[in-house]
Amino acid sequence: MLDEKMEEALNYQLNRELYSGYLYLAMGAYFEDQDLPGFGNWMRVQAQEELSHAMKFYDYLVQRGSRVSLAEIEKPQSEWDSPVAAFEHVYKHEQMVTGLINGLVDLALELSDHATNNFLQWYVAEQVEEEESSSGVLQKVKLAGESGSGLYMLDQELAQRIFHPPTASE
Repeated sequence: MLDEKMEEALNYQLNRELYSGYLYLAMGAYFEDQDLPGFGNWMRVQAQEELSHAMKFYDYLVQRGSRVSLAEIEKPQSEWDSPVAAFEHVYKHEQMVTGLINGLVDLALELSDHATNNFLQWYVAEQVEEEESSSGVLQKVKLAGESGSGLYMLDQELAQRIFHPPTASE
């Protein structure tokens, strides 16, 4: 059984992951409305990833004999001034999530909860990938700027992204 503080913190993170999925769906809808379906696809895949991250927390809580506590998910932002502004939001959001994960690791270490620390290491590595991915797309969007041809080419690239669910061993 998990320490009560750890259970509460993991449930909070599970709900933050659900919010992240909701945010990326809102961003996907924004991009679809802007006639950028490839950008929308990138966001839909990102939403699927976040939901799978939430389910890993869900499963871990159950596995440890703890109760899953789902909270209300707040309405995400749904409009941005530009594709650059949207991807700046993505990058800042991923940095915030990294901070939350690091806080969970700190708590696990404080509580000498080695199993949870081990579980969280997947997320530590995942957040490095998330920040790199979002930063990379942000840089490409900045390079494209307002160029219709640049955005069109980037839209075609982002349309190729597909969701790869984590395997049971991940």
